[in-house]
Amino acid sequence: QVQLVESGGGTVQAGGSLRLSCAASGYTFSGSNSCVTWFRQAPGKEREGVARIFTSSGFTRYADSVKDRFTISRDLAKNTVFLQINNLKPEDTAMYYCAANLRGLGTWAAADFDYWGQGTQVTVSS
Repeated sequence: QVQLVESGGGTVQAGGSLRLSCAASGYTFSGSNSCVTWFRQAPGKEREGVARIFTSSGFTRYADSVKDRFTISRDLAKNTVFLQINNLKPEDTAMYYCAANLRGLGTWAAADFDYWGQGTQVTVSS
């Protein structure tokens, strides 16, 4: 079955960088019509999508709030999606999740994603 495993979170000072990873198993990026999206959820706030990538084509899309600091990419050989976060801000503090749908849906709606990882915590201190 499809599984997603995130890693790379941690506690960093404002202005620092992190690289989150989302390793997928149970299907291959290059042979599927999948879209992988990074979501984040801060305490007391709704889950929001911040970046997505179509794993076959590599096409990417970002939320306006992060597009100058976040970069999503994928490694086909490792079947892994990455999220590079630069110039971290305290407001980036959240649990970060990767999610996948295999129907090629490019959407920010969490309900459109069938598979989720367990999340990785990012904490930014000022």
